Amino acid sequence: MFEIRDYRQPDWPVVEAIYREGIRTGNATFETKPKSEDKWTGGSIPESQLVAVSRDGTVLGWAVLWPVSDRCVYGGVTEVSIYVAATARGKGIGKGLLNALVKRAETLGIWTMQAGIFEENIASIRLHEKCGFRIVGVRERLGALRGAWKNVVLMEKRSAVCGI
Repeated sequence: MFEIRDYRQPDWPVVEAIYREGIRTGNATFETKPKSEDKWTGGSIPESQLVAVSRDGTVLGWAVLWPVSDRCVYGGVTEVSIYVAATARGKGIGKGLLNALVKRAETLGIWTMQAGIFEENIASIRLHEKCGFRIVGVRERLGALRGAWKNVVLMEKRSAVCGI
């Protein structure tokens, strides 16, 4: 059992550790080291910073929205980041976080959430599909990680209540 709540500063060490796990897989991000807490909290949309915690308060995963541009026309378009601890995968935590993030986004007036997912990360693609995201296309050889070019599946979810 777990609950979803807003991120708090004391959560950072576990949030960072989960981020590092994702980076190590080579399956989650082009990043090779986690952002600092200041860049993570300062660069993301603060009201979107969510964590999933166990009954004993252990952070099991996190989700956050990032602005895609500082141009006002894109004010309601965000990029999704979601990470679940390796020991907590397959237990519905990702789905709980992503569904909570979708609801939170709509309270913030977000009309489009997008995700860029490595083509081989089938679990993440399926998770996003289960939460109402659709595949828009594939960006081929978008970037290289550890000497290998990566294709990125671009997914989006349009709000049914914002921006219509």
